[in-house]
Formats: sequence, C-alpha cells, structure tokens
Amino acid sequence: QVQLVESGGGSVQAGGSLKLSCAASGATHNTACMAWFRQAPGKEREGVARIHRAGTPTYAGSVKGRFAISRDNAKNTLYLQINSLEPEDTGMYFCAATRVVTWFCGAGPGDYEYWGQGTQVTVSS
Repeated sequence: QVQLVESGGGSVQAGGSLKLSCAASGATHNTACMAWFRQAPGKEREGVARIHRAGTPTYAGSVKGRFAISRDNAKNTLYLQINSLEPEDTGMYFCAATRVVTWFCGAGPGDYEYWGQGTQVTVSS
C-alpha cells in the first residue's frame, strides 16, 4: 500500500503561483509513475501532469508552460509548481501513484490505484 498526502493548496489571485507537495509513504519503492489530477465542481477529474520515476514529465495542453511537475525519489515527494494561475485552474488537486511497472505513464484516473485526499486551489479574478 501507498499513502499519499497533499499540501500547499490555497486561495490566490489570478496570475499568482502555488507549489503543491505530495508526500508518499508505505510501499513507495515501486511507484513507477506519479501524477497530479484536478477536479472542478461538476466536472470530471482530469490529469494535468504526470512523471515517471526516471524523471520524464508529461503535461496536459491546458497547463503546458505554466505547470511544472517534479519528484524527489529520495524524499518520496511529488511536487507541482503552478504559475500564472487562472480562475479556470480552480479545483481540488489530487496526487496519484501506481506501482504497475511501466515505461509509459497513463493519463487517466484508471491508470493509478493510489490517491491522496486532495488539496483545494481557488483562483480569483
């Protein structure tokens, strides 16, 4: 089992920045892929960024150039730097992980079996 705990969310004005963190514990040694998802009220959960243990990141088109995902394997921590925040970025942000051994990190929620409780990001215009 892997436990994930997110932190770093908050309320910011448009144009601001936040850095989200996700601390992993438990059986973390085989977490090949980790990802950030977000879910706005009334909308489906969507992937925003994912990264392989080897360090290769992938971003959704809507956040490319503004979001940066990284992971510190020694600290078992995943990060998401969010810059130039827009009101459309408002939502609950979730950290996810999979222990499935793969070189390709999936984009959908079904590709990850471990989830955190989420951290809220609210952007005002």
